[in-house]
Amino acid sequence: MSHYSPAYSITIRLRYGDLPGGLGKITSAIGDAGGSIGAIDIVSSLDGAIIRDLTVQATDVEHGEKIVEKVRSLEGVEISNVSDRTFLMHLGGKIEVISRVPVKTRDDLSMAYTPGVARVCQAIAEDPDASFNLTIRRNTVAVVSDGTAVLGLGNIGPRAAMPVMEGKALLFKEFGGVDAFPICLETQDVEEIINTVKYLAPTFGGINLEDISSPRCVEIEDRLRKELEIPVFHDDQHGTAIVVLAALKNALKVVDKEISELNVLINGAGSAGVAIAKLLHSVGVNKMIVCDSKGAISKERTNDSNTLKAWIAQNTNPENQTGTLSEVISGIDLFVGVSVAGALKKEDVAKMSNDAIVFALANPDPEILPEDATENVKVMATGRSDYPNQINNVLCFPGLFRGLLDVRARDINAEIKIAAADAIAGVIADDEVHPDYVIPSVFDRRVATAVAEQVALVATETGVARKGKPAQ
Repeated sequence: MSHYSPAYSITIRLRYGDLPGGLGKITSAIGDAGGSIGAIDIVSSLDGAIIRDLTVQATDVEHGEKIVEKVRSLEGVEISNVSDRTFLMHLGGKIEVISRVPVKTRDDLSMAYTPGVARVCQAIAEDPDASFNLTIRRNTVAVVSDGTAVLGLGNIGPRAAMPVMEGKALLFKEFGGVDAFPICLETQDVEEIINTVKYLAPTFGGINLEDISSPRCVEIEDRLRKELEIPVFHDDQHGTAIVVLAALKNALKVVDKEISELNVLINGAGSAGVAIAKLLHSVGVNKMIVCDSKGAISKERTNDSNTLKAWIAQNTNPENQTGTLSEVISGIDLFVGVSVAGALKKEDVAKMSNDAIVFALANPDPEILPEDATENVKVMATGRSDYPNQINNVLCFPGLFRGLLDVRARDINAEIKIAAADAIAGVIADDEVHPDYVIPSVFDRRVATAVAEQVALVATETGVARKGKPAQ
């Protein structure tokens, strides 16, 4: 099923004669081509001709091209320019560095730079922790990628990954007030990535790893967590897991089930699937099966060198079931998909328990579309914004790092992740929870604040904070 999307919107600048019915002929042609017209703006009207900009939404790139060709075929209509609005947004990048203090006078210059800055440098040399107060470390996170697992695009390299990392930095600032800077590395070597991040660490108060392929991403994060004094967070793993747990907490209120009683199936055994499994395991889910492309992972899987799957084999699937997804899904209460489009069939869903929960998170196309889910599904969520219950990591990472930076945390432990999930879920009051409303909107400004407060509190209580929770 195709959906109109602003991501595929175009602006067509055209010129036509100022005659009755001229605009109607153009809008009819766009409608015949299946386009959805947004804004219509007059640029100029001179010498009996009108120049207009028409903003049109399409369903994909090819659809946009067909709309343009339909308009171009109209007699008396000249197209002077077609702009892709998404590309226009990215011209010159999406973020910039601005000064926080003015430099208008000699006094300003002498304090911001030489000679006054030398005293600040000496203070930090004597007390390195002062760098968290006296430099950008106080509020700055590095968004680091090697470009090996970018969105659904795969290994496209560091240059092509940059727009995504810029976008991440944009969201950090917009939702959490955190200054973030994208760093895309021209290496895919695990040791080089680890060393590079260690070399850069004195500049930042936290490290957000992004779009690094599995299982390398797990080793990189584990090593950096042990070797750095600042929190390291691989969002593709733990951000996903935290938001899944938050949505689950509210979904359980809808279906009136206990988390300890759930039968869970996770489809996808990459870094996100394993992180979800570990977080659910830590909050009391004991009956859980994880499937990969070969089927259920069990203790029989002895020849798999993947360390992530080795953990799954030892810590999930207590009845040691084997078989394909379709063969092990009977009676499952919760399906979590972090795999590929279409992996879950109608007949599979029909085998699940009554009042089942389905989180189909493959992007851009989920494991099953909500309209294809069977009647036994009570709560349905996807990663998409055009359906209810969007499970999106932006609900987590801005507030998480806001709280970590506020107390100068050294690490992110399991208690902090659970606290973040509780905070996200708690934004929705019990009497507001609904099958189509188990997770807040990504634009709900209460979320980041709630997450930051809980993260700061739990970081302090669990001993990973350098300073106490800031006063409210």
